[in-house]
Amino acid sequence: ELPEGSLPIAQAFAGHQFGNFTGLGDGRAVLLGEHLTPSGVRYDVQLKGSGRTNYSRGGDGRAVLGPMLREYLMGEAMAGLGIPTTRALAVALTGEEVFRDGPQPGAVLMRVAASHIRVGTFQWAAAHEDEDALGELLRYTARRHFPALDADDARGFFMAVMERQIELIVGWMRVGFVHGVMNTDNMALSGETIDYGPCAFVDGYDPDAAFSSIDHQGRYSFSNQPWIARWNLARLAEAMLPLLDGDRRRAVDFANEALGGYEEVYEAQWLEMMRGKLGLAGAEAGDLRLVRDLLDWMAEQRADYTNTFRELVRGARGLAMDMEGVEGFDDWCARWRMRLGRQVPHERIRMSNPAVIPRNHMVERVLMAATEGGDFGPLRDWLRVLGRPYDEPDDPSFMAGPGPEIGRHVTYCGT
Repeated sequence: ELPEGSLPIAQAFAGHQFGNFTGLGDGRAVLLGEHLTPSGVRYDVQLKGSGRTNYSRGGDGRAVLGPMLREYLMGEAMAGLGIPTTRALAVALTGEEVFRDGPQPGAVLMRVAASHIRVGTFQWAAAHEDEDALGELLRYTARRHFPALDADDARGFFMAVMERQIELIVGWMRVGFVHGVMNTDNMALSGETIDYGPCAFVDGYDPDAAFSSIDHQGRYSFSNQPWIARWNLARLAEAMLPLLDGDRRRAVDFANEALGGYEEVYEAQWLEMMRGKLGLAGAEAGDLRLVRDLLDWMAEQRADYTNTFRELVRGARGLAMDMEGVEGFDDWCARWRMRLGRQVPHERIRMSNPAVIPRNHMVERVLMAATEGGDFGPLRDWLRVLGRPYDEPDDPSFMAGPGPEIGRHVTYCGT
């Protein structure tokens, strides 16, 4: 039964999946409509796993409980971390069995998002050579997400989208998040994190960490995320060329100039974010070297990404640091303390470094308890803690490090 006034649609979009262009669309999702809150904020309300659509490509359009709970959990964790994200209102069991690797409990997720407009949405219009649709899409998206802009200002729109994507990726890098499948159809122009399939968090620091079972080349690894975002933005620019300028050469020149400035803007924002993680006030010439030396040491030692930075929170409060005495760290720590000087960066460093993240082994454990044992208690317990990730919980077990798994953690696209 549909809510009164709902005109549900499955959205069409295209996308580069692992660099290969293809036509796509909502194969198992249906947009129920747009909801205006009392304060005037507009949200998409979408069902995921509700059945076949015109874009199901032979699939059944259904979803199973585990991946839907993963999206719920990860979305709430990211919201608690202060990173823009789509969120789930609910996951509901359907009472049906859905066959994947054997029968599994079927479920539907209700997702809310600033919108579901993606880079791939513009690519779909461009691939159909429909400049009228492309122009209307620009105006609609600009009015919805960038109301301060002239709705016909394609160049201003592109720059605003690029700024939001940089801010989002910097947020991911701050907390060690690996999206896992940064295809252009998974890049929302609102600047929200969307689609939590093979995502995971870095444990022992490895800049090349990649967790997806199908990402054999590490295309979507942790350290490659900023540059994949730029690559995706280049695909957006290609789709928008007719809007950027009536003369194709001038449009290409603008796109190249805009994208040419991406690295400098990203690096500046990333360094400022890392200053926050180290509790540094102001900017000094040696800050980049200080940051990179720590990251190099962490990579060599496979030091835990979250707990290493969290120890600096304690160090800034004058507490003993567990890492002091570890080879190579004492020298860096002395340089860091000298850079801190007499400043007391309690709040900034604390709010840059979470005490709790959804550890990979924890996520698997609570999802297994829910899907195989019907026990949702552990999931609810973690959701409560993840809602306040910068506060140290009363139960220290929530702050435990990596699990006992041997080898690389592997995640799979939920279907």
